[in-house]
Amino acid sequence: MADLPPDSATTFRIAHIALDEETILWRNADVEQERRVAIYDLIEENTFKPVRSLERGAKGPYRLNLGVRDGRLMMRISDESDQELETLMIGLARFRRPIREYFAICDSYYQAIRKATPSEIETIDMARRGVHNHAAELLQERLEGKVETDFATARRLFTLICVLHIKG
Repeated sequence: MADLPPDSATTFRIAHIALDEETILWRNADVEQERRVAIYDLIEENTFKPVRSLERGAKGPYRLNLGVRDGRLMMRISDESDQELETLMIGLARFRRPIREYFAICDSYYQAIRKATPSEIETIDMARRGVHNHAAELLQERLEGKVETDFATARRLFTLICVLHIKG
């Protein structure tokens, strides 16, 4: 990311995030914990710079609402007063496989933490991080020219995208 003004840590960031509850069909305690941690970590530290909104003079910090509409990720970006700045729609077809892989590896991980050895848990966790990292890179690619974000923010956003895809 280019050099940003000193106040960019407070300006180019998400201050509030919400998930479209109508999109989420079901989640268990493990998934709910992942959602809470991802939102908490995201709010604590993130970089989020919506390019088109900035070009029109909009300022952050931003409010972000995530949902899925017609098989696409909907990102409603608003200012602090919840005035909509723009809504991005991102195709999710390229995310289907990483989302499936992430769910599968998370299921293995949740089972392992209950009964596996520490080395088995570590192996599964390394695989989980690999899938997560790949998906975060993919998300950054899909957001190119729309939203500038750092890797950690993209990872947390991918976690929330996964939460939106949970089926009972």
